[in-house]
Amino acid sequence: MAFTDVEVQEAHKAVAGAPEAEDLNRLGLIYSSGEGRELDLVEAHKWFNLAAVLGYETAKTYRQEVSDQMDTSQIVKAQRAARKWLQGHKC
Repeated sequence: MAFTDVEVQEAHKAVAGAPEAEDLNRLGLIYSSGEGRELDLVEAHKWFNLAAVLGYETAKTYRQEVSDQMDTSQIVKAQRAARKWLQGHKC
């Protein structure tokens, strides 16, 4: 799955306002695939986790797949980042 620069920019813009779970999941896909952005499993986990919190069921599966590739410290970092993001945004 390849993401264009425009799609990456649109995904980031979408989550800056009042994001929907699908927008958060899309960023998880972008960061987990390395398509359109550098591969970043911590960021991917963060976005999948946020999408899952909003009820996006598929994000739960993606989050687990990413978690399987991470060590405990990376997962903790991703969870902290998700909590920090939630504190600054209303969903």
